[in-house]
Amino acid sequence: MLPAVESFLAGFPNLLLHLGVTLGLLAGAAALYTRITPHDEINLIRHGNVAAAISFSGAILGLAIPLAFCLAARIGVWDILIWGVVTLLLQILALRVIEALMHGLSHRIEAGEVGPAILLASVKLAVAAINAAAVTG
Repeated sequence: MLPAVESFLAGFPNLLLHLGVTLGLLAGAAALYTRITPHDEINLIRHGNVAAAISFSGAILGLAIPLAFCLAARIGVWDILIWGVVTLLLQILALRVIEALMHGLSHRIEAGEVGPAILLASVKLAVAAINAAAVTG
């Protein structure tokens, strides 16, 4: 058998496991995020609120970026689980601090104000980039 095919057959199950664990962490963190925000972003998005879509998109990317770095620097599934949970908790904590510092932000997003939503999404992504760099050392 060709070495490339052997390598694929040996590595593909690990790829599926690592990808599944990482996507599961992302889904869990996104669900937690939707529960701790003061407004119902999903409902707002369903009703066409662009500001909520921008904010939630920033949150999803902000959660995914550190996970992607965990996945890239992994040694095994336990590394992904441990460091993934740590980075997600740090990211959610940072998001809560940002929202607390920016008083009235939830009401402004509910009102559909795009400017504050873009600022919030940008801060979420900036924190994610720093969080991701920190986890890979």
